[in-house]
Amino acid sequence: MQLNYAQYFISEDEYLQGELVADSKHEYLDGEVYAIAGASENHNLLAGNIFAELKTKLKGSPCRTFMADMKVKAEHAFFYPDVMVVCERDDASEYYKQAPVIIVEVLSKATRKFDQTLKRQRYQALPSLEEYVLIEQDKGEIEVFRRRDGWQASYYYLGDEIHFYSLDVTEAVADI
Repeated sequence: MQLNYAQYFISEDEYLQGELVADSKHEYLDGEVYAIAGASENHNLLAGNIFAELKTKLKGSPCRTFMADMKVKAEHAFFYPDVMVVCERDDASEYYKQAPVIIVEVLSKATRKFDQTLKRQRYQALPSLEEYVLIEQDKGEIEVFRRRDGWQASYYYLGDEIHFYSLDVTEAVADI
């Protein structure tokens, strides 16, 4: 006997309205909604460090740096990246952005596979995105995927400096 499982899919508008009143954050993927777990202390420190470094270095530029509570729309999905930078006018909504040039995710055991695969594919489909950054929270390693390099990964370790070409900003791994 074959079982037919009922699934309830919601629209993007239903999701966005729900997020306005939700007690916790959720991500949206092709009509399905997923709750987001809280982050560790180390995760928060790393995300905060790169946010602060980029925000400081971009002061006076047209670029705006966002952290954790701002969603990005990527195809039929909404995600909460740890950090993103938007350099062009992107005012479709005050609750999400559609044209980031750089997105940063701090990896955890629970999110690693999703961040490295499906999220990466969705993000790389954004015409504006130039760099996707994955930060290992348990070791001094950063992986950067760049459009200009055909989305091939470059690795950076403690003692290295990373040049974010999309922002013309150089950052020491140790400062992150």
